[in-house]
Amino acid sequence: MNPDTIRQEITQKPGVLLYFRGERCNVCHALQPKLFQAFDDHFPRIEKITVDVAEHADIAASFGVFSIPTAIVFLDGKEFERVSRNVSIPALVEKIRRPYEILFS
Repeated sequence: MNPDTIRQEITQKPGVLLYFRGERCNVCHALQPKLFQAFDDHFPRIEKITVDVAEHADIAASFGVFSIPTAIVFLDGKEFERVSRNVSIPALVEKIRRPYEILFS
């Protein structure tokens, strides 16, 4: 995995969720299953990619991620939403719902 392969995924897939986390980040570990379940329930056609910032600092830097957890949602190849640290999953779901319906209808 490198920045170019992830950017290729973003341009080839209609929807991508990039989730940046750290091995020693308790919030990251608690948030990831809840966030991924919400996306499975509401946005099943969005691909989910997890990036460990310790292993892939180059990817984090190329996407301007300097705090964890950070989730970036790309729709139609463009960054649509970015949330960090204190993430409200219901608020994120609401922001994405309408564009997702339009994109995948």
